[in-house]
Amino acid sequence: MTISNSIQITPELIAAHGLKPDEYQRILDLIGREPSFTELGIFSAMWNEHCSYKSSKKWLRTLPTKGARVIQGPGENAGVVDIDDGDCVVFKMESHNHPSYIEPYQGAATGVGGILRDVFTMGARPVAAMNALRFGEPDHPKTRHLVSGVVAGVGGYGNSFGVPTVGGEVEFDARYNGNILVNAFAAGLAKSNAIFLSEAKGVGLPVVYLGAKTGRDGVGGATMASAEFDESIEEKRPTVQVGDPFTEKCLLEACLELMQTGAVIAIQDMGAAGLTCSAVEMGAKGDLGIELDLDKVPVREEQMTAYEMMLSESQERMLMVLQPEKEAIAKAIFVKWGLDFAIVGKTTDDLRFRVIHQGVEVANLPIKDLGDQAPEYDRPWRESDKRAALPANLVAAPEDYGQALLTLVGSANQSSRRWVYEQYDTLIQGNSLQLPGGDAGVVRVEGHPNKALAFSSDVTPRYVEADPFEGGKQAVAECWRNITATGAEPLAATDNLNFGNPEKPEIMGQLVGAIKGIGEACRALDFPIVSGNVSLYNETNGVAILPTPTIAGVGLLPDWKAMARIGSASEGDHVVMIGVDGSHLGSSIYLRDILGSTDGPAPEVDLFAERRNGDFVRSAIRNGQVTACHDISSGGLALALAEMAMASRKGLRIDLAECKTVAHAALFGEDQARYVIAVPADLADFVCINAESAGVPFRRLGTVGGDALAIDGLLTLPVEQLREAHESWFPAFMDGSALAAAE
Repeated sequence: MTISNSIQITPELIAAHGLKPDEYQRILDLIGREPSFTELGIFSAMWNEHCSYKSSKKWLRTLPTKGARVIQGPGENAGVVDIDDGDCVVFKMESHNHPSYIEPYQGAATGVGGILRDVFTMGARPVAAMNALRFGEPDHPKTRHLVSGVVAGVGGYGNSFGVPTVGGEVEFDARYNGNILVNAFAAGLAKSNAIFLSEAKGVGLPVVYLGAKTGRDGVGGATMASAEFDESIEEKRPTVQVGDPFTEKCLLEACLELMQTGAVIAIQDMGAAGLTCSAVEMGAKGDLGIELDLDKVPVREEQMTAYEMMLSESQERMLMVLQPEKEAIAKAIFVKWGLDFAIVGKTTDDLRFRVIHQGVEVANLPIKDLGDQAPEYDRPWRESDKRAALPANLVAAPEDYGQALLTLVGSANQSSRRWVYEQYDTLIQGNSLQLPGGDAGVVRVEGHPNKALAFSSDVTPRYVEADPFEGGKQAVAECWRNITATGAEPLAATDNLNFGNPEKPEIMGQLVGAIKGIGEACRALDFPIVSGNVSLYNETNGVAILPTPTIAGVGLLPDWKAMARIGSASEGDHVVMIGVDGSHLGSSIYLRDILGSTDGPAPEVDLFAERRNGDFVRSAIRNGQVTACHDISSGGLALALAEMAMASRKGLRIDLAECKTVAHAALFGEDQARYVIAVPADLADFVCINAESAGVPFRRLGTVGGDALAIDGLLTLPVEQLREAHESWFPAFMDGSALAAAE
């Protein structure tokens, strides 16, 4: 066998492809010869961290992925979960961190485009999107530029494509100064008996290229995403893809129309590593070989090499195995939608991956080994040191409780994100029932009078750094709580594990600890992980990001008319806290933002209490006993009460006289498994008796009324003053006035 290779393979070239010397030796042993330049690129694409999960695979296998409602777990383009009546929800979250730092608009836009394709490749029409964004400290010279570009990119793509953005997160921390995070989530609806998978079937069948033409944008993007940043970051700009949401909208409609014809045997999104990854995965899953003829690939640039075509990450493209007798029908659909349709290869029975360019074979590799034989590492890891306990009575109380609360609601990380989400279309498709700013986004299931889905995305990186195991548990628990706070039953989750360099034992220890915590929480809460993504090497010049294992979840509301909102309390309602009195101030935002300290352990997550308290709250909501609900998380009870007051524009009269802890811990403690609910006055005794009989801790706090948040003589703040502080930070930051005032 003669493989065309005009470029000499040197140690420098191997290193530039992200391959270690022992990994290159593994390639030589597998194929028995030196690879061609194109083959080296193919191995680089398939064996990098982004595609192979070589550092995390061992630990990902420990996560719970099955459940009564799970139709499809990890391993496909997205996870699939049953929502009754023959319907299912298809969803996933993925990162686009490195591209978004290099080129914020296109990086974020193509992150949204890629996750939408993952969903509609499965045969689902996208109905909701979310994003979890993390930036450097506000006064860093690049932060405003990155925020502006990323938000514009997310909105520019999602709005044009036509999917509502219903939730998400935006946070700032100096540890993201050189490496921001852009995690994109999408969910779609499909019929449970009409899910499309990527496993190729049948020999001699046409492999079809669909969508937009191939260009040089994004060449080597997956390899770039699997490396640390350094001073050469600007040189990586050409590895960022360029997106076109209008082409993607056409691709969605064409794919869904084609799927109705019975022509599709297998279909795969061309995402990371483009044509290479999609072709190899389809063939390997079906125990088949694939032969590609690159001369038939639609291109938009002249004289593209085989290497460039195989590694291009041009957007809005799919690869499909087609029923040959339906070729004419399929082609007509794509021509109608103004998209390319080209037969570029065929399935074979020899388990080889062959690539032909200009009549010459430039790659001939064992297809299963490209995926199955990728290196898998059991990297050394070191458990994070346990932090000493921090009793609440050793933490200073604020000099002025009112000023402390105003500082928190107007801070970079707790202020309103309205500036961000108002740039997103949150109402398109006409099914949005709850918009960003509450506990979870809620979208009506079209075609059903009452059914709706709830979505939330959560993680508290400071907890994960303090204790990866408890932090991993807390990320799952908070997502589960936020969904529960609407009255929805949490069904399943997707994870996006963002960490630094796994070759450092302390970083690997964070990853291992977080996955262990996530697994324990998912099992205890019946909240399986059905899809996800791992993003490692999030470091710049050796400085790692905060460990950030984002959890996004989906819940089911059988009757959305009974759901709760954060701001729907009525005058005269009684306010009740479900859960224990606050006492945990370690790693809290009170400690960080008021006292300037990051000391103390993360709060422990009692998963039995989470389940018991959450099930009680959900039942009360569904029985019409709760007018408003909000989970207690960062900032503790004080911030939860302030957010409810601001959302409803109604005051709260709160009495903490019965609390068993010191006042500042009761107000700002971040103990878990807690909610604030508003209950009609005539039902308050009934709800509290039910809680007591169910063994659920609770405390009556006061009533809804007036125009101020008044807490037990400690503070009285007009709701409008709170709102002004809450709403003003982000606009002032983006127009520069906040930074000017700080100086």
